[in-house]
Amino acid sequence: MGLNEHLSDRAREDMELVHKAIAGDQYAYSLLMGRYKDSINYMLLKMVHNRDDADDLTIEAFGKAFLNLEKYTPDYAFSTWLFRIALNNAIDFIRKKKLHTLSLDDDNDESSKYAFSKMKTGALDPEEIVIKDQRALLMRTILDELNPKYKTLLELRYFDELSYDEIAEKLNMPLGTVKAQLFRARNFLYEILAERRGRI
Repeated sequence: MGLNEHLSDRAREDMELVHKAIAGDQYAYSLLMGRYKDSINYMLLKMVHNRDDADDLTIEAFGKAFLNLEKYTPDYAFSTWLFRIALNNAIDFIRKKKLHTLSLDDDNDESSKYAFSKMKTGALDPEEIVIKDQRALLMRTILDELNPKYKTLLELRYFDELSYDEIAEKLNMPLGTVKAQLFRARNFLYEILAERRGRI
């Protein structure tokens, strides 16, 4: 079997796009994102059951993939690699969310004690520190490309980790306006990821 013959035709096409993207072809990034954005988002929505969280996690998955594109090897399809990144990111998100919603009333529940201890001290384990650093690197490098209005919203959402309700209250804006503007801000982020990846 020749080189990469274990891959499907589509997977080989993806691999060529990856090579072009690494070489600086911005259109290749757009094509890769266009191929998998909807299916990634659908998978994540099934996992987290919240449209806003799924949208956030989708853009994070592509951001992490594009940041680490040189690490992709054709041992398996690009789509497999991308979906694994998205899946792991979602699992981290769900784990963190559960940690903060565990009941703290059961003194015999060791996981609850651990959750309370972490919330009380604000401590992050090494894995969480890496995740937070990756998010910060991704967002900081592209936020300056955005209108200040969108930049503020994204900083509150991604760095301060505020809910949509909390952002609406903090900015004294209707919840619907916050959601609509964050939706537009995400679309701008997708464009920047696809068109200006060399700056990341």
